[in-house]
Amino acid sequence: MLRRLYHEQPETFAFTPENLAWAEAQMKKFPEGRQASAIIPLLWRAQEQEGWLTRPAIEYVAKMLDMAFIRAFEVASFYFMFQLQPVGSVAHIQVCGTLSCMICGAEDLIGVCKEKIADQPHTLSADGKFSWEEVECLGSCANAPMAQIGKDYYEDLTAARLVEIIDELAAGRVPTPGPQNGRFAAEPKSGLTSLKDFTSGKAKYNASAQAAVDIGDTVKRIDGTEVPLLTPWIKGAGKAKAKKPATKAVAPTPVADVDVVEKAPETLAAAREGGADDLKKISGVGPKLEGVLNDLGFYHYDQIAKWTEEEIAWVDARLKFKGRIQRDDWIGQATKLAKQS
Repeated sequence: MLRRLYHEQPETFAFTPENLAWAEAQMKKFPEGRQASAIIPLLWRAQEQEGWLTRPAIEYVAKMLDMAFIRAFEVASFYFMFQLQPVGSVAHIQVCGTLSCMICGAEDLIGVCKEKIADQPHTLSADGKFSWEEVECLGSCANAPMAQIGKDYYEDLTAARLVEIIDELAAGRVPTPGPQNGRFAAEPKSGLTSLKDFTSGKAKYNASAQAAVDIGDTVKRIDGTEVPLLTPWIKGAGKAKAKKPATKAVAPTPVADVDVVEKAPETLAAAREGGADDLKKISGVGPKLEGVLNDLGFYHYDQIAKWTEEEIAWVDARLKFKGRIQRDDWIGQATKLAKQS
């Protein structure tokens, strides 16, 4: 299937400040110089923020990862989970059309989508709230037929139930995901034949559905302020309601104050006697970045420890990933390392 960028594109894209912090944290999972390995999660986050993956978003992520634009386009166009055209403002419905679901009634679900949303897939409904597509197996064969809506599975569907779900979503409500026929998970429709006490009193819904219910909304755009999504290990976080996402992406605020006047720090033509310090001991500095600092004239911890706010702005402007000096507290780290030397 030929996948192309949509013919109408927004002029710009920027992560919200919260999503930018999240993206930079993903990049730090990989060694210096290997940030391109974060391409899939960052593209996915951009899609979660906007609903679909725009050309400016792809190029924005490529710049963050120091990748050629075409390499990022290759990833975005290869994986079908990336939507390269606008999707419904409320929900994009992905109906599984593979064997188990097809046998159990997927064609009826597709018929509902054609009637209530649009005759063709990847087409917005008249009110712009919904879109749909048929997808390959989503791995919920025991609960066929099913559809993925937003971030969750709606299983054991009937055409009538899908009509109700779409109407609920259109009215601003969020139907509870998971099995829609009363099953807890994927046990036999006739009831449990073993482990009969397994679900008794444990939870109202299975784990996936319960998490979605706790968050409170499974189809909202992610702007980075969703406590349950960012800190699920914090006690009580799963009970917090997702904050209303921003309606428009906000350009990231630079770490350095824009009013700070740059001032070149004192540099050295070469390392002092005894050789250069191992700048890689500073968290956030890898071999490639150490080379950049050496090229700029910085070889020793005490040089970095003395940087003023104006000097930080000068160095920051010459790094590919701005803001890391203050974010990773290079000054504090370098000061401790200089004392230990």
